[in-house]
Amino acid sequence: MRLSSDIWVYALIRRVELAGSFATVVRKGDARGGAVLVKTLDRKTGQARLWAEATGPNGDSIWMTPITSDLEADLDAYIERAARIDPDIWVVEVEDSNGRRFFTEDVQGN
Repeated sequence: MRLSSDIWVYALIRRVELAGSFATVVRKGDARGGAVLVKTLDRKTGQARLWAEATGPNGDSIWMTPITSDLEADLDAYIERAARIDPDIWVVEVEDSNGRRFFTEDVQGN
C-alpha cells in the first residue's frame, strides 16, 4: 500500500531535518494523491535539481529528473507550469550542503 502524499512529504522533511539539513513545503497539494516534485539545492556547488516520482519498469516507484537543466530559474518555471496543469501537486524544497536527496526509493540518473 502506498503512503498518502502528505505523509510521504512530511516523512521526507523529517529525514532531512534529522540529517541536519533544511526542507520546506513550497506548495501543498492534495493530501491523499497529489503528485510530488522535489527541488534539491546543493549549497556547496550551487547545483539545483528537480525530481519527480515515476513508475519504474518493475512497477516500483523511482525518482527521475523531468527537466535536464540545473538552473534554478528553469526549475521554477517547470514547477509553475506543472502547478497550472495539476493543481493537486506538492512541491518540496530541500537544501543540503552535501547534495543529498534523502529519497528511500530508487533514483534514475544522477
